[in-house]
Amino acid sequence: MMAGHLEPSTVNELIDNRPLSGFQIRVLILCGTVMLLDGFDTQCIGFLAPAIAQELGIPLRGFGPVFSAGLTGLMLGAMASGPLADRFGRKIVIIMSTLVFGVFTFLTPTATDVSSFVVLRFLTGLGLGGAMPNIVALTAEYSPKRLQATIVAALFAGMPLGAVVASVVSSQMLPMWGWRSVFYLGGVLPLVVATLLIALMPESVRFLAATAADPRRISAILKRISPELEHHILQVPVVEKVRGLSVRQLFVEGRGLATVLLWIPFFMNLLLLYFFINWLPGLLTTIGLPVQAGVTAAGLFSLGGVIGSLIQGPLMMRRGASVVLICEFALSVLLIIAMASATSFALMMAATCVLGIAIQGAQAGINAMSATFYPTAIRSTGVGWALGVGRVGSIVGPMVAGVLLAREWTPPQIFLAGTIPALIAGLAVVASHFLIRNAGAYSVNAPIRSAETAR
Repeated sequence: MMAGHLEPSTVNELIDNRPLSGFQIRVLILCGTVMLLDGFDTQCIGFLAPAIAQELGIPLRGFGPVFSAGLTGLMLGAMASGPLADRFGRKIVIIMSTLVFGVFTFLTPTATDVSSFVVLRFLTGLGLGGAMPNIVALTAEYSPKRLQATIVAALFAGMPLGAVVASVVSSQMLPMWGWRSVFYLGGVLPLVVATLLIALMPESVRFLAATAADPRRISAILKRISPELEHHILQVPVVEKVRGLSVRQLFVEGRGLATVLLWIPFFMNLLLLYFFINWLPGLLTTIGLPVQAGVTAAGLFSLGGVIGSLIQGPLMMRRGASVVLICEFALSVLLIIAMASATSFALMMAATCVLGIAIQGAQAGINAMSATFYPTAIRSTGVGWALGVGRVGSIVGPMVAGVLLAREWTPPQIFLAGTIPALIAGLAVVASHFLIRNAGAYSVNAPIRSAETAR
């Protein structure tokens, strides 16, 4: 027992009131590794598409359905895996999802035409989408409440970092071994990590407590978190089990309007994020910049995402989630306007990097909000459906840009269209802030009250 501190009486008190243990840090590292691989496998198809198109004689524009298939799989995987994890546990769903995206990434080089790429990328997307919400839930549930927002937001640095790694690896492996080698690597690594997860990753102890699992199983994990309390018996908080569809629980007990107001920035921000990920290089070349400028811009945007994700949690803890998110969406509007009117390469690159910080930092922030808003019994469902709704935006964003190009909009006009989703996302956060304040609830710094009596 720590001097001057009362012994914890519940599972949640033990996690929330003590420093992170080595065991918890190991769990968080495993989660971060899966997130990095998720980012690698999600983005590698974009880097490899030109090489695939050249070798197989597929027009580059024909990869639109391939990109959409992967994003559709991500959406459905996120929505389906959340309720499964809230019923059967986080660990099994994370392992199965990692195996799925590893296997189908490894099989992607067997594709010979657009149709087979569509099928394989859709199946890969199911695994990628299934892993993410449960990694977020498990990370939140092994983090002390005071650090949840910081750790969950930092977790999302793995996505842009994975994209950066995919870019670097692709540039090195393509000339030597061809595009298939990158998919083989992207498939083998998740299979290796899935094996480690089977051996090393525990089930969420908060989930076990919330579902009244075998106390011996809970005790075994708690001993690894805090060995000095080996003989201390912790009370398991009695929580009423969720009855019926867990998706329905997102809209009961006063959560309905807040859930919708959370989904709006998810949709709008992922629309904006994938709008820039997919079209930024092409739009820059359209206005006369060299191809290398587009590659540089994409790298700076991803680098900005890593920075934004790492600083997001501390900023929200210091200034409050709503204030930080509103500022980020307002900054995004200003930066998009700056990009549309930029007259120098340096200004364009600077605006692109800072925009990456704002947009991807905001994405990490709203993910942290979803992870801390919902109680343990429905956390994976809440995160999964928020990400699923957001994935609809990620599909719509690139499609909208394509439609605007077909209508002969200029790149500056298309950039300016990106201010609309940023404004709508910001307004939704403002509405959510006033809803929470008027309801007497509290934000990410101290999550909204729920039916769970002891978080």
